[in-house]
Amino acid sequence: MSLIESSWKHEYITTNGVKLHYVTQGEGRLMLMLHGFPEFWYSWRHQIPEFAQDFKVVALDLRGYNDSDKPNEQSAYVMDEFIKDIEGVIKGLGYQKCVLVGHDWGGAIAWNFAYTHPEMLEQLIILNLPHPAKFAQGLRTPQQLLRSNYIFLFQLPWIPELLLQSSDYQVIETAFKNTAVNKNAFTQADIDAYKNAAAKRGALTAMLNYYRNIFQQRMLNPSWDVLEVPTLMIWGENDTALGKELSYGTAAYVKDFQIKYIPNCGHWVQQEQPELVNQYMREFLRT
Repeated sequence: MSLIESSWKHEYITTNGVKLHYVTQGEGRLMLMLHGFPEFWYSWRHQIPEFAQDFKVVALDLRGYNDSDKPNEQSAYVMDEFIKDIEGVIKGLGYQKCVLVGHDWGGAIAWNFAYTHPEMLEQLIILNLPHPAKFAQGLRTPQQLLRSNYIFLFQLPWIPELLLQSSDYQVIETAFKNTAVNKNAFTQADIDAYKNAAAKRGALTAMLNYYRNIFQQRMLNPSWDVLEVPTLMIWGENDTALGKELSYGTAAYVKDFQIKYIPNCGHWVQQEQPELVNQYMREFLRT
């Protein structure tokens, strides 16, 4: 990665009262990338140089993660604050619109941002995170409740932090290696990067606070209008945390919707199958 990294820039931007770290490459229209749990900007390492050929790519560390600010209050980790963060980043970078790309929690934020500020999006790309209405429906089924049982564990105070950091953050290593279908997707250096990000002071609690507020989030509201923003969903079919069935019927909530399934691929889709993900993104961006 050293040659590619040499043209990446690490920058900071202050928005909504927090200082957020991001990596950027390229010039042109803005493509903003939002990672998931337990990740950071590094999740997009295969996409940044690819799309920097045509865009100003900005891969953000969400609040609470890696080198971004980590507010102490649990109340700082709610959807309204995440949406204000993204609005501030887009405008602070000098843009009125962007292509927004989100995976996992980044996908949840991207969905909600699209509904709140559709005028600020050219196109929306979501990776392995269902539409909020479909996720709310899924949480009423036994199979998805079983897959999402870790969410209930994360509601506990301090115990999840102890579990995540025990044995040199072994749970984080297991989360990537054991759930990936492509076992070669993560080198030990990749795993160490995720561990080091999670080990930064205050990061674990901040990351978990996203889940501790999940039942107060409007993302679980069962009522949603039809989204006007052109949207692509990419879905690794072997996601152990989010069942493929959560993607079914999404077209009822999005006026201009495309979906691409990737077989033999788990939750970490843009890292497990980067070439295919990049291809599907490029095809969608041309439309």
